[in-house]
Amino acid sequence: MSARQAQIGLAAVFLILGGWCLILPAMVLDLAFRPDYRSEAPLVPILIACFGAQAMLAGLFAAFAIFTRRTFAVLAVALLPFFAFDFWFTFVQPMLTPLGAIDAVGNLAMLGLCWIGWRRAEP
Repeated sequence: MSARQAQIGLAAVFLILGGWCLILPAMVLDLAFRPDYRSEAPLVPILIACFGAQAMLAGLFAAFAIFTRRTFAVLAVALLPFFAFDFWFTFVQPMLTPLGAIDAVGNLAMLGLCWIGWRRAEP
């Protein structure tokens, strides 16, 4: 896999999961969060959709920017706090359903793609 292919893979994760949140926020809420943490407040789907829109924006940047080794490394470091989030809300204060773990899977995939991109990018 080339650095460019890793970059496109990163963009795909952002665009797919972000698109799901943007287009179907009620489905994300129903499938990814435990019932006792769901809210009927009209603001909640808007917040999930906004989260998705921001992820899609990141995906567009990932797709169209020129990544260097430094870009891959910085993105990998920036992903690390998301693992703490996934751990906390899956095991310590379990708000996420098993399907909510798709976030952790996406983060792992992106971390792996960052590693591949970093190794394959021009020094």
